[in-house]
Amino acid sequence: MRIPSLILHERARQLGVVGLAGAGLLALALLYGVTALLGQWQQLQQLELQRDQALAQVAQFKQGTLKLAQAPKHELEDFHKQLPAQPQATVAIDRIYALAKAEQITLARGEYALGVDPKTRLARYQILLPVRGSYPQIRRYVHALLGQLPALVLEDIDLQRKKIGDRELTGRIRMTLYLSRS
Repeated sequence: MRIPSLILHERARQLGVVGLAGAGLLALALLYGVTALLGQWQQLQQLELQRDQALAQVAQFKQGTLKLAQAPKHELEDFHKQLPAQPQATVAIDRIYALAKAEQITLARGEYALGVDPKTRLARYQILLPVRGSYPQIRRYVHALLGQLPALVLEDIDLQRKKIGDRELTGRIRMTLYLSRS
C-alpha cells in the first residue's frame, strides 16, 4: 500500500515544526534503543554460551573424565626465583621510602610484620604506612610502587581530608611484600 505524498505533506503541515522535531527525536530514540538492545542481546548470548561450556566442564570434572591442569613444577620454581630473597627485604623497603621521597610524600613510622607460609616457602612482609600528601602525589606514588616492585601487593588505602578545602590528605597504605625463602 502506497501513501500518496500529498497526504504526507498535509500531515506534516498539521504537526508543525515542533511535532516534526518530536517525531524525529522519537525515531532517533527508537533507533538508539534497538541498537543498544541488539548489542546487549549479543553479549547475553555469548555469556550464556560461556556458562553452558563451564557447566559442561564442571560435569565432566565431576564424572572424572576431565582432569585439572597442573602447573609444572619448574614454572613455580621460576616464579619463586623472580621474587626477591628474604634478606633483600631491606632493599625493597628502602625503595618504598625512596619513591615516597621522590614524590615529596611524608611517610610516618610504619608497622611491619613478617609472616612465613610453610606450604609455599614464601615470606610475607606486611607493611602499614601512615601517609600524608596531595591526591596526585599519592596516586603517582602508588603507581610507581606497583610498577617498580612487582612482588608488592597493595591491600588497602585509606585516605581522609581534615577539611573539604584542604589539598593535603592523610591516611594509611597497607601492602604486602612477598619474598622468596630459598
